[in-house]
Amino acid sequence: MCELCCIESLQILGEECIRETKKEKGNSITYSTRNNTQQSAQQFSIYNVDRNCYFISKNFLLTIQRRFQKRKMMMKGETWSQLGSLIATAMFLWAMFDKYFPYHLRGPIITYSKKLASFVYPYIQIKFQEFTGEYLKRNEAYTAIETYLSNKSSTEAKSLKAVVVRDSNQPVQLSMDENEEITDEFEGIKVWWAAMSITPRTQSNPFYPETEEKRYYKLTFHKSHREILCGRYINHVLQEGKAITVRNRQRKLCINNPSQNWGGYKSRKWSHVTFEHPASFDTLAMESKKKEEIIDDLIKFSQGKEYYAKIGKAWKRGYLLYGPPGTGKSSMIAAMANFMNYDIYDLELTTVKDNTELRRLLIETTSKSIIVIEDIDCSLDLTGQRKKKKEQVNDEEKKDPASKMAKGEEESNSKVTLSGLLNFIDGLWSACGGERIIVFTTNYVDKLDPALIRRGRMDKHIEMSYCGFEAFKVLAKNYLNIDSHPLFVTIGHLLEETNITPADVAENLMPKSLTDDAETCLEKLIEAIKTAKEEAIKKAEEEARLKAEKEEKEKQKTTQEDAKVDDESLAKEVKENGVEVVIEDKTLAKEK
Repeated sequence: MCELCCIESLQILGEECIRETKKEKGNSITYSTRNNTQQSAQQFSIYNVDRNCYFISKNFLLTIQRRFQKRKMMMKGETWSQLGSLIATAMFLWAMFDKYFPYHLRGPIITYSKKLASFVYPYIQIKFQEFTGEYLKRNEAYTAIETYLSNKSSTEAKSLKAVVVRDSNQPVQLSMDENEEITDEFEGIKVWWAAMSITPRTQSNPFYPETEEKRYYKLTFHKSHREILCGRYINHVLQEGKAITVRNRQRKLCINNPSQNWGGYKSRKWSHVTFEHPASFDTLAMESKKKEEIIDDLIKFSQGKEYYAKIGKAWKRGYLLYGPPGTGKSSMIAAMANFMNYDIYDLELTTVKDNTELRRLLIETTSKSIIVIEDIDCSLDLTGQRKKKKEQVNDEEKKDPASKMAKGEEESNSKVTLSGLLNFIDGLWSACGGERIIVFTTNYVDKLDPALIRRGRMDKHIEMSYCGFEAFKVLAKNYLNIDSHPLFVTIGHLLEETNITPADVAENLMPKSLTDDAETCLEKLIEAIKTAKEEAIKKAEEEARLKAEKEEKEKQKTTQEDAKVDDESLAKEVKENGVEVVIEDKTLAKEK
């Protein structure tokens, strides 16, 4: 150290010597120009001496600098060697601490060491484990974070890994590999996300050693932003990750399995296929005003989470679709699912044994879904209105068992009651989950119990009626790609006079061969409407005739019953009069 100080002092001295020499050199030159020749010669000799001193000082300084740089490099090497020794010592002490130090004393030491480190390290770290709980269920937060960071990972991370995602439009999702770090920003605050993993020393499961690796995401941020990031930012990440999952998922069409198949390995209460129905409100044969009304209602429902919580109702909505067969009830459900981006659960009530199974099926449904019960008036005898008729049929089948076999009917062992179904759609169990739509369809709305379809359970009733002129124009655009035609006027008049379903109209508008053009299809439709009109007239006449015959039979039956009552009354009166005559004769005989 003393040698280093000496070298630095000599370096400073040498620099001062050079500066003085340069100064004297300049003065001597100026002085020589103002004096005589003899003095100039003397000054030039002095300048030569100074010049030699200058070069000697410069060489001396260069030598000192070289020695100083050499010494400095030696000191750097010593510093690195000392640092390496210090690190090795720290690693040795940590290994001894980890191996021999008592476990019950480690906790306080680690706790206090973290507190001390917090004074010099002003950052907070939050870990999100991949698996949590007793049965190592995959953490939903980890999945949401992985989805949220996938876009940033693909653009910022240098090392990526591909994750296969089931039931998604993007089956391969890129995420950052272990020990990678990316940055994110929220309300002007910078945070860091890192993917980490820990491999235990001993494998507890020798058959599946790869599952022992514990992966987690680590969030790091400055402690001054703790309140904002621990509250709003984490909720933002989870909600955005779930929203991305919903947008990328493949929508499903589910149907309930029989309860006897629920107990097997990997068995499920619902089976599903990918929902790919192309129906939309644009292609739906319906008046535009009614379609806009339904669309507005659906949008209002999807954005009403806070509103439903405010009024104290479960976040669900019921729709009743009723109308003749072929009026587009199933297409309406598909259009609703495509518009809302919802899954569909087609509930078959005949395979549900009792109310308990019905509730268990409801619990297994997810949010953002439509639960459909089609032809609910034919699913089960829930109202009791057909109970007497059923008992009468059962009595006939007991007398003639062969009639049941001839009909080929299958008995349903379902014990689902009206009370259980009402609790399913509007009771306490209906609040399990949120953002669900329940849809009932029926061809005969008058057969349903009023308690089942009242407002609050089936909030919106939608009549799917026969095809009108506006619905016809939608079908013509869909099938023939035309907006107008001279035959439209004729078809409009016929549709006002005749009831024909959109399904029948669509069938006649569809070209059946390569030679069929728009005019040919429209002419076929006109003939079909005329035929339907004639059949409707014949059917009305037949119904009128049958009604008249029925009324005549009832009138005759009433007349016969009245005559029978009169005869019975007369006979009873005669009998009573005869009894009275006999009694009077006996009384007179006694008096005599």
